[in-house]
Amino acid sequence: MKEVILNIYKIEREENEASTIKEIVVKVSHKVGVCRASVFNVLRQYTKNHTFSEPMTSKHRKSIVKSLDEADKHAIRRKVHEFFFRNEIPTIDKVLQEVNGDTTLPNFKRSTFHALLKHLNFKWKKRGRNSLLLDREEIVLWRRDYLTKIRKYRNQNRKIYYLDETGVNAGHTTNGLSTGLKNPAVLRFPGKGKRLIICHIGSEDGFVVDGLWCFESKKTGDYHEEMNGESFEQWFSEILPNLEENAVIVLDNAPYHSRRMEKVPTTASRKVDVQNWLRSKNINFEEAMLKVQLLRIVKDHKAEYQKYAIDEMAASQNKTVLRLPPYHCEVNPIELIWAEVKNYIAKHNTTFKFCDLKGLFKEALELITAQKWENCIKHVKDKVEKRMWELDNILEEQVEPFIIDVGASGSSDDESSSSSSFQ
Repeated sequence: MKEVILNIYKIEREENEASTIKEIVVKVSHKVGVCRASVFNVLRQYTKNHTFSEPMTSKHRKSIVKSLDEADKHAIRRKVHEFFFRNEIPTIDKVLQEVNGDTTLPNFKRSTFHALLKHLNFKWKKRGRNSLLLDREEIVLWRRDYLTKIRKYRNQNRKIYYLDETGVNAGHTTNGLSTGLKNPAVLRFPGKGKRLIICHIGSEDGFVVDGLWCFESKKTGDYHEEMNGESFEQWFSEILPNLEENAVIVLDNAPYHSRRMEKVPTTASRKVDVQNWLRSKNINFEEAMLKVQLLRIVKDHKAEYQKYAIDEMAASQNKTVLRLPPYHCEVNPIELIWAEVKNYIAKHNTTFKFCDLKGLFKEALELITAQKWENCIKHVKDKVEKRMWELDNILEEQVEPFIIDVGASGSSDDESSSSSSFQ
């Protein structure tokens, strides 16, 4: 993209010698579909170095985030939320100290931890000399929307199914942590060797008959990387007829759950493709419009064309998909079921062979009764969901009066301009 911006700038410079640099930058910005500041940054970098450096920091941060499993990410999110329940204000330094002091979690450098918190959808707000951590507005809205909808569906007596995936290694063993209902979502069972990837769905009546999908992993990384939308959608289409009429299906927003029915143009799209898309939808626009203007029209209409493939599959059979907020696995009761299954495997795994792992997994599933499912669902409903509801009330009632609006003061919510604002 940097090379594209530079080349277009050079062309515009040659064709418009009488124009000022600022005028040319405006033209380049419109043609490429990026802001003027980005164009100026590219020009400054090229003028200084006569080349473009690779964004090594971004790659480094991405690798660290990817190396963390979902349990670690969830546990870190809980650390932030616990401050509010203790009537304390969380800052990055306070949370980092607690995380690094927890022997069950990795240690982080401050800069890395800052990047991780942004990945987990936290933002920063000024409070005196410090910056406190808050969930981004879209996460708060998503969480409250989820809790409101699941209450409504229960009141309508609709059958609710809970769907999820997990992975188990052949070297799976316990690390001495309890598997009770108190805090099961942060349980971590280290292990090496071949991995079994499992996808299943269940309700208060137990696991859905013929709902199990499992296979051997071909990679050593996060099991989510092994899943793909095509395979998941095939399995999903096969289990839908086994679910009750008018059922609700709870699942997370993993990429393979979230394939859109249609691709909507973005800034990376060619201008002609944006125009063709608008024509195909019978959306009016003027031929003389710039790409950035066309994309604004796309933005105004794209919500109509952003439907998820599996949501539409479910709707065609009179069923509803309900998506969990990102990194809120604790409100999915199947996480408690996975903890029970993994605990059984860890206690009985003596050979650390993949062929034996599959047998242990089958035994563990057979021990999960409808009563166990009912208990796990009740725990989430009475304890976890209630706590999440209280969390949002605390955020609004106790934190808001102490917040200085960063937007009004001209500072950034992301605190990305200077990490020194954390004290």
